[in-house]
Amino acid sequence: MGGMIKIIGYVFALVLGVVVAAASIQAATPRAGAKRALPAAAQLGVPQKFTSPDQIQRYMKEYRTKPEPKRLPELVQALSGMGVFREIESTGVYVGFMAGVLGSNRESAETLIKGMFPLPPEDQVAIIRAIAYSGLPDWKVVLEAFTERMPARRVLIDRFLTGKTLPLDKLGLETGPMTLDTNWGYYFATGDFTPVRRIISALAWTKEPNDIEKLTIAGMARWTLANNAMRDVDLGRFLEAEILRQPKPVAAALRDIVEAAQTFEVARVRRDAVAAIDELKAKGPENKRNLQWWAQAGTTLISLGCIVAGATGHVEFGLPCIIGGPLSSAAGKYLIPDK
Repeated sequence: MGGMIKIIGYVFALVLGVVVAAASIQAATPRAGAKRALPAAAQLGVPQKFTSPDQIQRYMKEYRTKPEPKRLPELVQALSGMGVFREIESTGVYVGFMAGVLGSNRESAETLIKGMFPLPPEDQVAIIRAIAYSGLPDWKVVLEAFTERMPARRVLIDRFLTGKTLPLDKLGLETGPMTLDTNWGYYFATGDFTPVRRIISALAWTKEPNDIEKLTIAGMARWTLANNAMRDVDLGRFLEAEILRQPKPVAAALRDIVEAAQTFEVARVRRDAVAAIDELKAKGPENKRNLQWWAQAGTTLISLGCIVAGATGHVEFGLPCIIGGPLSSAAGKYLIPDK
């Protein structure tokens, strides 16, 4: 029941959303007949600052083909300024992306982290999680080194250092949609298939007869894997190869995902996932059949309902549902590099 409350809380956070103030850039109106002058940064070939959601989305989308890790601190400052980190449970894709950039730039990781400061105490949670999720071999040493800069977050830092709060590679997908988001964010930054394998593991719950939370997470995993594979050739090939390596139940679900991606029928994957949740909601779990249970269970349908919104609009950050509030990285289809 506690897990269900977490899911419901997460959904309510999405509904509340995050108000994003996108800064506007005003240029001086040129005189008639005068040549329009390029911004100084553009003249020098210097990337313009992140002043809009579109620029952030473009940077993340192009990162794998054109990595610019030195801009990560600027990205973090921009996200903070736009208020994105205020609902930390809805920022998994960003935290995962930050973690991926840090983990793949070990020599400059501490320099990148230093550049993220100053940051309001409430936004520092994103930095702490990014360090802990980075996969750096000495991430605990690095996290400890920045403790003095984040005194208000000492309790959370200690939880990571003592193992009470787990790093990404130990974090089970049943902990909620944010974990799925974070794994996708790490993949977007690195192209490393390790987090994708974690997402694939959720397919074991595709026919879950008792736990609506796990069934929902499995549905999210199916939809995002199919949607991203449809646009990412390398990911599609990886999923196809994984069919031979996975246990039969997972392999069967994965085969269906690959087929849907190859035939551009990902909408069917979502419909199947929603139908499975509807059936479990209507019948009740096998171990509690004919009992009154989880009157709020229908709320979890909001999750997959929000996912489809990513295909119809509200993608100002490349993220569905609420600006700044991703759900299970349906955003992935907008952040995967075009091939």
